Amino acid sequence: MPPKKNKKEGESEDKFMRAARFGRVKNDLSMGFVGLPNVGKSTLTNILAGANHAEAANYPFCTIDPNKVKAIVPDQKFKYLANTYKPPSVVPAVLTIVDIAGLIKGASEGAGLGNAFLSHIAAVDGIFHLVRAFESDEIVHVDDSVDAIRDLETIQSELCLKDKETLTKVIEKEKERIRKEKGIARSADVPLGETFQSAYDKCAKLIDSNTPVQTCEDFTMGEVDEIRNFGLITTKPQIYVVNMSKKSFLRKGNKWLPKIQEWVNSHGGGQIIPMSCEFEQELLDLQDDKDGINAYLQECEDEVKKMGLSGPGFAVKSVVPRLIRSGRQSLCLQSFYTAGPKEVRAWTIMKGTAAPQAAGVIHTDFERGFIKAEVANFDDFKALHKGEASMAKVKEAGKYRQEGKTYIMQEGDICVFMHNVTASKKK
Repeated sequence: MPPKKNKKEGESEDKFMRAARFGRVKNDLSMGFVGLPNVGKSTLTNILAGANHAEAANYPFCTIDPNKVKAIVPDQKFKYLANTYKPPSVVPAVLTIVDIAGLIKGASEGAGLGNAFLSHIAAVDGIFHLVRAFESDEIVHVDDSVDAIRDLETIQSELCLKDKETLTKVIEKEKERIRKEKGIARSADVPLGETFQSAYDKCAKLIDSNTPVQTCEDFTMGEVDEIRNFGLITTKPQIYVVNMSKKSFLRKGNKWLPKIQEWVNSHGGGQIIPMSCEFEQELLDLQDDKDGINAYLQECEDEVKKMGLSGPGFAVKSVVPRLIRSGRQSLCLQSFYTAGPKEVRAWTIMKGTAAPQAAGVIHTDFERGFIKAEVANFDDFKALHKGEASMAKVKEAGKYRQEGKTYIMQEGDICVFMHNVTASKKK
């Protein structure tokens, strides 16, 4: 039996499950950066990947094709297992990040490179909505001035306008399906299903108010099933990322943050992550110099003290790990581990995945011939193994479990899957 979750963890998980309910049920989901040109999307994509995978240039349409990178998921449990077993092969979990070129006003009608970019947004599973909240004479703004609320309105309006267009096509397609199914003449009224109609009406009301569909908690399961087939962009989980100057980041605020919080709350709510590409890039540039990193962070902390700020809330550290974890959590993804002398690996699955399907992520034969899963909870392993790269002490303590086909995988499970697949007999 898996360990019980506390109430706070359960509520947090429910929130993310609601946000991801319209998405695809797959293990290789992706997050895409969406925003106006020159807000820091390519720079932040490079930072998340730890390398210059996208051409970061001061030009509105420098990123025409979406750039995909794999960001390593920060995971202390995985790191602990790797340090314990010290195998020749270590494979961490990754989150796919897509850098999508900037949208501008009128993109839903094809302005700029709008139609192509909106199709790229439709192809990802979740959205990092990046907002510019820094001034710079060197980095031009597509609208000639910095106004985070105007920018939020522009992007949200374009996404909702595209969804409005999609809804028009959805209802016509549904009417055509019913006509063919029931042999109704084109001139006659077509009776739409009650669940379809209520799902459509709720979505239309949200989109007309410039509010993402995924923020609504009033959908029935039947309506969710209908909406899943609509193909709406605003059903995707969305995290608002605010790109500030280094100075604003260090003092944990600027004039735009309260206004952004108010705007997000009035548009269905959502998670807001303040950060600074300027700070993160300077930190990344020192990644091979441990002493340099420590000196840089100390310099930043000294600057914070000079501002008269102190306390845990003003600690200076990278936001990149939080960003990756939040993106993954919004997609309802989690990890389980396989650990041995040859390899330690983190495998990605969706929350709620049963043991046979988790085994299938390793190899389809493991799912097809699933017998059982031998499972240890990470915390039990850490508390009991006494430095040994082995499950022996965990077994002695009675904490090594055998689980069957109905077992729902938990975050941090360490597993061995037993399977038996016999070759089909020749006729």
